[in-house]
Amino acid sequence: MIFSVVALLPFARFVAGATYQRTDNIVGSGFQSAFSYEAIPDPTHGRVNYVNAQTAASQNLTFASANSFVLRADSRTVLNPSGPGRNSIRLKSNKQFTTAVTIFDVKHMPQGCGTWPALWTVGADWPNQGEVDILEGVNDQGPNQATLHTNAGCTMPASRSQTGTALINNCDVAATGNSGCGVRMNDARSYGPTFNSNGGGWFAMERTNSFIKVWFWPRSGGVPSDVSAGGTSVNTDSWGTPVANFPSTSCPISSKFGRHNIIINLTFCGDWAGAVYGSSGCPSSCVDFVNNNPSAFTNAYFEFNALRVYQ
Repeated sequence: MIFSVVALLPFARFVAGATYQRTDNIVGSGFQSAFSYEAIPDPTHGRVNYVNAQTAASQNLTFASANSFVLRADSRTVLNPSGPGRNSIRLKSNKQFTTAVTIFDVKHMPQGCGTWPALWTVGADWPNQGEVDILEGVNDQGPNQATLHTNAGCTMPASRSQTGTALINNCDVAATGNSGCGVRMNDARSYGPTFNSNGGGWFAMERTNSFIKVWFWPRSGGVPSDVSAGGTSVNTDSWGTPVANFPSTSCPISSKFGRHNIIINLTFCGDWAGAVYGSSGCPSSCVDFVNNNPSAFTNAYFEFNALRVYQ
């Protein structure tokens, strides 16, 4: 997104890949206690109405089983063009993190024209405390994109060890029109309908003062055993080359990235999905489509098997 769970460790870890211990194991109804609902105006100007916990429960927009948590948008209501946007969810973790490994085990992500789902972390003072987008895309136009957003003085080297394709190497939102320094994943299974038809997968982010790295593994195989097991520790040294690698070579991560909350949200149209809607092969205009086609958002939902944090 362009804007804007054990207690925060008091000291940063200086590691270049390491073994981490699990501090948060969020499964099923645990999402409801680990996150708060943010019923706020969308900072990315989407055609969305973020609702509170009570509305989410009454409209069945979030619900949990013993091993699953679902977050979805309204798929029943034709919207008044002069009224609020489509009801949806924005969650913010109650805890904050600095150096940590965050792993999302995702079974299904929102899909459809006009959708803009995201899993990300962000500091309170945007962009001065930074932002890390782990999963983000629009209008079913994958693959996934991982991105850093900062203020001035954070750039990435043109050549670095990663399997993804760098899009922009300047992370300064003021210099890039809020784009930040993105890396496109070259695996179609990392986003949208292809991700969902494959049974989902895992997204992981390791943040240290030396680098920020993002990995993706599809459900169909190749995931490290410590990631798929969701056990008490992980060793990032065994994970291989990341999809996205953001080293501190010319970006002082310790000063550009502060304490971050984890954000899970689904918006529609807005600054990105709306801007590229016409070139995405989608019908009508973005706002008109979102207003008038509620059944098109039946598959606009996240389903999580787990969210685990290691420190």
